Order: sequence, then structure tokens, then C-alpha cells
Amino acid sequence: MQPQEQPVVKIGQLEIRYLMDGTLTGAGSGMFELTVGPGARVPPAHSHSNNEEIVYVLEGTLRYRVDDELRDLTPGERMYTPRGSVHAFSNPHDRPARALIILTPDIGAQYFRDVAEVVGRPGGPDPAAMAEVMHRYGLVLAPPLPA
Repeated sequence: MQPQEQPVVKIGQLEIRYLMDGTLTGAGSGMFELTVGPGARVPPAHSHSNNEEIVYVLEGTLRYRVDDELRDLTPGERMYTPRGSVHAFSNPHDRPARALIILTPDIGAQYFRDVAEVVGRPGGPDPAAMAEVMHRYGLVLAPPLPA
């Protein structure tokens, strides 16, 4: 394992495998592989105050929304999320989706470890605690997006 690669973080049916943690390397970007199981519970729609994001699908089909554009991305397809744009993803399909995510600047693997800790608490995730973690890393919750 290269020094910047982090152990896989599991959050329900989501798996995050950081390939380059920009917060540790000092690089301007970070990169991780995201696996989303069919019907997985996913983060609510949100924006990033300080980051832009690129999603590139490697396997399966990932439903991805940026502002008013909703697409089912298949292998080789990508979408870009500018800083401040509301985005969300899901996998309503019958097999896992796997995508490469690039964040500039990176929020780091620690964000996902913090989320996993909140989700794994007895009694399930506390929405206020989840909102606090998101806020700490510059994520802003958005009103629910239409289906």
C-alpha cells in the first residue's frame, strides 16, 4: 500500500477506498474509489463550500445529479460538480456501481471515517451530529432534490 492510500471505509452499503489523500500528501487534489451497492442509503443532497468534484464511473450505473441535471452514468461517463453546486448520487439499479472521485482541494479520508463513526453509533445516525461533521468539512446540506 502506498503511503497515501488509506484503509477502506465502509458506511452501510458504501465503500470508500482512498487512493490519494490530498490532506496527507499536500497535493491539490484527492482521489478515491466509491462503491455504491444497489439501493444503498446515500448522503443527502449537498454542496461543497471549498471543493469541486469529478465523478467518473468505472462499473455499473450511478445516478448522479448536479443542480438540475440528472443522469444515469455508465462506465466511461463522468460529471463535474463546481464548488457550491448542489449534488447527490444514488444507485437504484440491480448491481453495484463503482466510480472514481476526484476532489479539489481534497477533504480527506478522515471525513469518511468521521461519518462512519456517526453512522455506526448505537441507535443509528444522529442527524444533528451528521450535519456537524458535514459542516466541519465544508459541506452544506441542501433541501431535498426531486426524484
